[in-house]
Amino acid sequence: MAKLVLGCIADDFTGATDLANNLVRAGMRVVQTIGVPAGPLDADVDAVVVALKSRTIAPAEAIAQSLDALRWLQAQGAQQIYFKYCSTFDSTAQGNIGPVTEALMDALGCDFTIATPAFPDNKRTVFKGYLFAGDVLLNESGMQNHPLTPMTDPNLVRVLQAQCTRKVGLIDHAVVARGAAAIEERIAQLKAEGVSIAIVDAVSNDDLLRMGPALAKLPLLTAGSGVAIGLPANFGLAPSSQASALPKAGGKTAVVSGSCSLATNRQVLDFIQRGGAALAIDPLRIAAGLDVTAEVLAWAAPLIDQGPVLVYSTAEAGAVKSVQGRLGVEEAGAMVERTIAAIARGLVERGVHQLVVAGGETSGACVQALGIAQMQIGPQIDPGVPWCHARSDAAPEAGLHITLKSGNFGSDDFFTKAFTVLA
Repeated sequence: MAKLVLGCIADDFTGATDLANNLVRAGMRVVQTIGVPAGPLDADVDAVVVALKSRTIAPAEAIAQSLDALRWLQAQGAQQIYFKYCSTFDSTAQGNIGPVTEALMDALGCDFTIATPAFPDNKRTVFKGYLFAGDVLLNESGMQNHPLTPMTDPNLVRVLQAQCTRKVGLIDHAVVARGAAAIEERIAQLKAEGVSIAIVDAVSNDDLLRMGPALAKLPLLTAGSGVAIGLPANFGLAPSSQASALPKAGGKTAVVSGSCSLATNRQVLDFIQRGGAALAIDPLRIAAGLDVTAEVLAWAAPLIDQGPVLVYSTAEAGAVKSVQGRLGVEEAGAMVERTIAAIARGLVERGVHQLVVAGGETSGACVQALGIAQMQIGPQIDPGVPWCHARSDAAPEAGLHITLKSGNFGSDDFFTKAFTVLA
């Protein structure tokens, strides 16, 4: 059994696979658990990613879940802890990035850590402490309209400081560009100034790779998934195709989507324009008590033998707000998640063994509905999105190939392209 070197805590399920994907690409053998396991680790891996659903819950509960995950990872011998959040740094006004970070620092006796959501492969960059999505600032990218965690301020020092009692500072790009020694020197300077958490600039993968060696001795890292590409080398690991090997895929194919992001809207449109069989879910029909799950499964039954089907609740921001206004923000989201999760399980029970799930909250609901406790991380489809293999009581014999796609990730043709990676 290999010694566990990196223990990761992710605040949602798609974010967990995003992180695991980057670690696998850099040479680590990785398993992702759904929630905190009840028993010891039973896998020969270099890293474990514990996937929580803590991004939008109350800060106290997010802290409690994260500390449970930390204790489990410590019991498995993890040498370094990585708290992973979204590359758009989104959370509620009360947290949870800051509160969870400080709770983990307290538990680890850690006097300094970094924070950076930078993921250049997905066009998330940080410069002078400001977060960009593509060519625009975060608050101009569509994230200002996120139904649960709208982001209206791109200044990460300011955003994180509002959530923390510790002082937040900046390691800017001029320092990062000079390499690991300069970053370590800046960390020492910030600590002397009473700074305990530093936003770190990164505009390219080269910046992330320069960052890696400078972070080797920190007991806690907090970041999006980008920083992961520079960490395996700290433990003597290099990229290997064996790290992403999965069992052979089979069975029928389907996509379920609950994300309302601009990227997922484009992916839904692309799938439909290519002639794919697609059905939209109407939240108001669910709210009226109609058995939408049964209706969708009846629609899908004759189609899944012919190719992938798409079931989606994706909508434009204005339509989302209209439904939220009638049903309430939390109830509208939870109601749709429950329905899509039930549909996902029904599809798998009917022979779908290659399943794409789009949206972080949707992914969490689907994984739980499918009874998945652990996933082996496989090959990348698009940056931040790998195929995984899992055991599910809905597919007890062959298991299930599943990918959990963050709403903001993936090319426009993702829903079609994904299945070619397993062919």
